[in-house]
Amino acid sequence: MENAARWRLIDEERRRLDNVLAALEPGQWELPTLCGDWDVRHAVAHLSAAGSTATPRWLVNMARSGFNTDRHNARLLAGQLGRDWSETLERYRLVCTRRIAPLGSSQGLLGEVLVHGQDITRPNKLRLDPSVPAVREVAEFFAAKDFAVNSKTLSKGLALVALDDEFSAGSGPQVRGTLLDLVMAMAGRREACNRLEGEGVAALAARIG
Repeated sequence: MENAARWRLIDEERRRLDNVLAALEPGQWELPTLCGDWDVRHAVAHLSAAGSTATPRWLVNMARSGFNTDRHNARLLAGQLGRDWSETLERYRLVCTRRIAPLGSSQGLLGEVLVHGQDITRPNKLRLDPSVPAVREVAEFFAAKDFAVNSKTLSKGLALVALDDEFSAGSGPQVRGTLLDLVMAMAGRREACNRLEGEGVAALAARIG
């Protein structure tokens, strides 16, 4: 896929998430997500950081964080939270018009937007349906490369087979499910394994931990 087409997908997925966020009540910004200790507001601020941090600043921040990924993310996230949920949303919307991606990877940014959108909505029974081309692009990227998540490492030695798409990757014991659930599992979200089937699911779940 050409980079321009990928940016169009990013634009679309950002708008889809914005529609969900616009409908939240103030208290819902404190709801939990699939991102560990992050609530909705933290996950949104992380997306704003991902979409506004050019490569030089990203590298400097990583060095100042002692090359600790968690500390690196926390430092960038703190700069996007604002004073309250409304400022968090405002900063997210400002980022949605930019063409900045971590380390220049639009594929990586698309993965961030898609996965964190599900991190926000899935545990809170909110509806967010990404486009099929976006999910397929992220699935192919995750199966081929470790970037922000150890997706290729998690799926090594397993055959991923989508039941709602022509996507398949790898070889070995099968892991079958919707393409979106495969993406979420490759992103290290253990809850997605509950909806997967096949002899390789147990191994995948164990790797996620």
